[in-house]
Amino acid sequence: MGVVIPLAGAREPRASLQLLFDLVGDDMAGVNRIILDKARSDVELIPELAGHLIDSGGKRLRPMLTIAAARMCGYDGVDHVQLAASVEFMHTATLLHDDVVDESDLRRGKESARILWGNEASVLVGDFLLGQAFKMMVDVGSLEALRILSNAAAVIAEGEVMQLIASKNTETNEDEYLAIIDAKTAALFAAAAEVGGVLAGRPKTEKAALRSYGKNLGIAFQLLDDVLDYSGDQEQLGKSVGDDFREGKITLPVVLSYRRGSGENRKFWRRVLQDSDVRDGDLEEAIALVRQHGAIDDTVERARHYGSIAHDALAIFPDTNYKAALLDTVAFCIDRAH
Repeated sequence: MGVVIPLAGAREPRASLQLLFDLVGDDMAGVNRIILDKARSDVELIPELAGHLIDSGGKRLRPMLTIAAARMCGYDGVDHVQLAASVEFMHTATLLHDDVVDESDLRRGKESARILWGNEASVLVGDFLLGQAFKMMVDVGSLEALRILSNAAAVIAEGEVMQLIASKNTETNEDEYLAIIDAKTAALFAAAAEVGGVLAGRPKTEKAALRSYGKNLGIAFQLLDDVLDYSGDQEQLGKSVGDDFREGKITLPVVLSYRRGSGENRKFWRRVLQDSDVRDGDLEEAIALVRQHGAIDDTVERARHYGSIAHDALAIFPDTNYKAALLDTVAFCIDRAH
């Protein structure tokens, strides 16, 4: 692979998470044990439904950020494993809630929990996992980590409401959309990275750098997800290509294509998104339009921009394998578009 984010003096990105996997593997085994333990309940439906999503794959990138950030900052305790597990439970809870709000049929290539068990069960089990996440945070005993992660939970919920308001609204502009993904996606990435520095007792400047790294990585990650919905494949995306389109989601490729299109193009977007009048061949037409107006390439370039900010945020840290792995993670997230 070539250099994904060309920066003066930067090492060549591996466009792979292998180094990260190798470094955090033992700690992630501990995270997985905690996840299995905390997903238990005497209420049979809870572990059954939670296990469906937990076992369905996913790279567990967010908890790996917590572990790698803590280790990069010199932390040698054990509480980072519990905080990483709480981060993953927060993420899993939001996925369960998201699928209900978005009426998604698939999650990571499998039938979503709401299809198998219903909307009510999915929401309630998501609430259970969120409650377990906060119990684990309290057990760690770091008030600052609890503050950061609880604030992230509130911001994520705000982002979900913002997305709900913007759903099917073709007048959504780029700034409004970026505010949505900053809250909905980037907030947990930012918190996951920052709490690693908190556990290590690092100074404010380093914690702020980790927060910036996570936030900008999260924005880049989401922008690439937006791209893949119109240009990826189901196996790579973990859901059906065009799911965002069919659910009427306003994403950056749509925002750019709508703004740049002709009156007839905009009429098409209003019909399929605002009016939910989707006909045979409309997905192919939508893909053609986002490509015709350069919306895919420009969304990738914006993702590269945020990836570069994430890359630069780590410059204050000494060069270590953990820092290299976190930089590789930026390259990997961007390189998913290829």
